[in-house]
Amino acid sequence: MKLFSFLYDKALEWSRHRHAPRYLGSLSFAESSFFPIPPDVMLAPMCLANPSRAWWFALLTTVTSVAGGIFGYLIGHFAFDLVQPLIEGRYAAAYQQSVNWFNEWGFWAILVAGFSPIPYKVFTIAAGVLYMPLLPFILASAIGRGARFFLVAALMFWGGKTMERMLKQYVDVIGWISVSLIALALLIHYRF
Repeated sequence: MKLFSFLYDKALEWSRHRHAPRYLGSLSFAESSFFPIPPDVMLAPMCLANPSRAWWFALLTTVTSVAGGIFGYLIGHFAFDLVQPLIEGRYAAAYQQSVNWFNEWGFWAILVAGFSPIPYKVFTIAAGVLYMPLLPFILASAIGRGARFFLVAALMFWGGKTMERMLKQYVDVIGWISVSLIALALLIHYRF
């Protein structure tokens, strides 16, 4: 079934839209504070579609992600009571892990969360709740998010048409493996 090939083609088509940078910036901002879809899914096709602007897209994604992270920080700092039921439901384990990491590593917890596939939004909110100093928070976010998004841009830029062909060839296999792993993780989580 070629479901992911269709979605990949659509993502490439959307990435060429004249308003794509606005969508990328909005997605990046939202993902850092409340939205579940990472901006990489839009950044990668945009860099493939327009390699000469890959570094600009990475910078845009980084800046808007850090701005969204500051918004998440402010949510945690001033409005945690409003979002606490949502966090306790879907992100309880990740939130508790972020609190533990903050207590142990502080600055480095944000930097690692910014780079890794861990839900960054949970760390931004936790940083606000735990009154992490804002300047180190912004610095760690900029380094972690920048490293991640510039790495994605670099892979797409240097991989170019070869990377695009390879992704096109294996996107369905990668997609179905990802769905299977998510289903297995959910099964294990709810079963045990």
